[in-house]
Amino acid sequence: MAKNSTKAKKEEIAEEKIDWKKELVSTLLYLVFVCAAVFIILTYVGQRTVVNGPSMCDTLYDGENLIMDKISYRIHDPKRFDIVIFPGPEENGESPYFIKRVIGLPGETVQIQDGEVYINGEELTEDTYGITDYIDEAGIAEQAFTLGDEEYFCLGDNRPVSFDSRYEEVGPVERSEIVGKVWIRIWPLNKFGNVDK
Repeated sequence: MAKNSTKAKKEEIAEEKIDWKKELVSTLLYLVFVCAAVFIILTYVGQRTVVNGPSMCDTLYDGENLIMDKISYRIHDPKRFDIVIFPGPEENGESPYFIKRVIGLPGETVQIQDGEVYINGEELTEDTYGITDYIDEAGIAEQAFTLGDEEYFCLGDNRPVSFDSRYEEVGPVERSEIVGKVWIRIWPLNKFGNVDK
């Protein structure tokens, strides 16, 4: 009877060791899967970014946290009024990311005249997202110019302070430079949700 009891205890201990090893392997596989999923999402699908400065007020404010959609533009091209992210001109060896609104599309003629944006000679209506500021600095768009096949003209919503495609240092944005589209505001929590146009 004692022999059987000892044998049963040994078998029970052996089973516990096997269960412990299975649990460890299962946990490790789960962690590898989670890390791989996070890497894929942050590399190819979305990425957190923070608004820096007032150039997109009243749509986006300094310090707000956003999720950028990095996959949409693999399927289709940016559309007028999309809010996009692209690297700005280099400063101190780094290129800060800009958040601006697409105004002019490839092949269109852009001009800023008397404080208003003209696309192909027609005044652009921008009241759908609350632009009311007069453009006092036309920059390179003072004279009408035509965008290339892969170029976009991007402006900040807060036109008096925005450093954008009007300035030679930024200029028209190449399609290949657009990293993604602003998708969701995640901070502050009281503004959580899709970023409205």
